Amino acid sequence: MTTATSTDSSTAAGSAPRGSLLERLGDVWLELEQHLAKVPVLQRLDDGTVTLEDYMRLLFNLRQQVIDGSPWISRAASSFDIDHFELRAAAIKHAEEEHRDHFLLEADYVALGGSREELRAGRKNVGSEALSGYLFHYASKPNPAGLLGAMFVIEGLGARRAAEWAARFQEVLGLADNQVHFMRYHQEADGAHTGDMEAILTSGLIDDATADEIVRCAQVVARLYALQLEELDR
Repeated sequence: MTTATSTDSSTAAGSAPRGSLLERLGDVWLELEQHLAKVPVLQRLDDGTVTLEDYMRLLFNLRQQVIDGSPWISRAASSFDIDHFELRAAAIKHAEEEHRDHFLLEADYVALGGSREELRAGRKNVGSEALSGYLFHYASKPNPAGLLGAMFVIEGLGARRAAEWAARFQEVLGLADNQVHFMRYHQEADGAHTGDMEAILTSGLIDDATADEIVRCAQVVARLYALQLEELDR
């Protein structure tokens, strides 16, 4: 990651301007929303036919990927060299903040009547396997700045959608606050994370090649995240 160059290769003769990095990530977000609108459990949540079993299955499947959150971010932190000190420091801080997230999810699951032991013995579905595999692979690359795109998607879901989903589950199923704590917590926590991340994305420190990596990583993570919601228990 270096200081942005004065000439954007995408604006060469015959090429259309690509827009700012945040604009390009906004397009990725719109594509993600289109995929989420087709996810069966979220469709049932929207139309009010979702069941308690649906919600518990969702938590069960999410937990198997959430447990990997802090480890892949820590892996990324260890892959940044001293010239990327700011990103390394941000990743270390983020990993520490994500370290206990799975405990919140487990508490919700148990409050719903589920077994903590069965939850912890679960395995990733095919979408979660693909998502975690991709994140650990990317985090092992030297200076994996493209993972800012992954964080844009994952933290964005927490900040923009998690509380909305929690409120809807409570409305339809009559759930108590201690049964949707994991999703509600992420509205505030991930909102702070996205603010920190957007400061980096708009700082002028990201060159064109790194911006392309960030957008590509966001595209892949967005599709794989939706896939894990589509493939519950598979």
